[in-house]
Order: sequence, then C-alpha cells, then structure tokens
Amino acid sequence: MSSPLTDAALDQLFRTARTHNELGGEVSDDTLRALYDLLKWAPTSANMSPGRYVFVKSAEAKEKLRPALSEGNLEKTMKAPVTVIVAHDEDFHEKLPYLFPHTDAKAWFDGPREGRSAAAFRNGSLQGAYLILAARALGLDAGPMSGFDNAKVDAAFFAGTPIKSNFLINLGHGDVSKLFPRSPRLSFDEVAQIL
Repeated sequence: MSSPLTDAALDQLFRTARTHNELGGEVSDDTLRALYDLLKWAPTSANMSPGRYVFVKSAEAKEKLRPALSEGNLEKTMKAPVTVIVAHDEDFHEKLPYLFPHTDAKAWFDGPREGRSAAAFRNGSLQGAYLILAARALGLDAGPMSGFDNAKVDAAFFAGTPIKSNFLINLGHGDVSKLFPRSPRLSFDEVAQIL
C-alpha cells in the first residue's frame, strides 16, 4: 500500500456512507460476482474464509425468506433488490489444505464442530463487514440487519449443512432524501487507548 485513498473514496466507504432502509434499483448478477471478487481478498485467520453468502433476488427466494423476518424488517427486505444472507461454514477447515497449504492448518480445527464455531463466526462476521465495504466500493448502498429468526433461515436455506446464518444485508441504491440525520459516534478517547 503506497498511499492513502482519496477523500472521495474514504467518504464513499465510511464518512458519508449510510445504512439505508429503503433500497431500489437493479443489482446485476455480474455486480454480485464482482462484489465477492473484492471481498474474498480481505484477511481471515489462516485464510480460513468461512463466510458463505446467499444472494436472495428472485420472488420465490424472497418468499422463502419472508417467514424469518421480523415485522420491522419485512417490508424493506421484500422491496430490496437483493438481500444477502451472510453465513459461515462451521466445517470451513475442510478447505484449509487448499486455502492454507503451507502447513497442516486443518489439524488445528479437527474434532467436534463446537471447537470451530467461534472461529467460523468471528471470521465470517469479518467477511460480512468486508462485503458491506465491497458493496459501497462498487457504488451500492447497504442495509445490514439482525432482526430475523436465524433458526428459520437456517432451516429454509441451510438444512442438513454445517452452515449457520449470521446477519442479513439488503443491497441496492438508496435515496438519501429518505435518511434521518446521522447519529453521533463516540470519540477516540472514549473507546481507544494508545499504550
């Protein structure tokens, strides 16, 4: 990394980017593939890459998701061009011989699934955050949320697999006129120390 991003890029990713509740427009399959092609390069522990994504676009898939949504998230999710189920594979270690070939990292996680679940959740959560940044980098707006029934999503989309849902992200193009004023953030001194 030779130089910082421009102010315009930093604004798009962080400073003026907002969580949108009303998203419209179109999001092509090519854009979703480009989004993954960006986020996959971001770091995870031992390159484990446990994140798994279901891009819910079709009316049929939206109906499959509907019963899991909380009342407050129902309408906006059904209207969003795409809803991403951000999940993680608790058997991610099976792919470590390919993803981390210079040592036997698979052996670190062999055994009962409970011994891998925290690492899968932590690194899958990181990958979900990377997805939001990749979406913003590609000119999309995002509306991440946790108001849904994970067990219902897992039963509908991941039954019989070691994949567990974490959170949802609506993707599309937001209307800034429909945003409420930005909420404050904590200062550096309130949350951080330099030792």
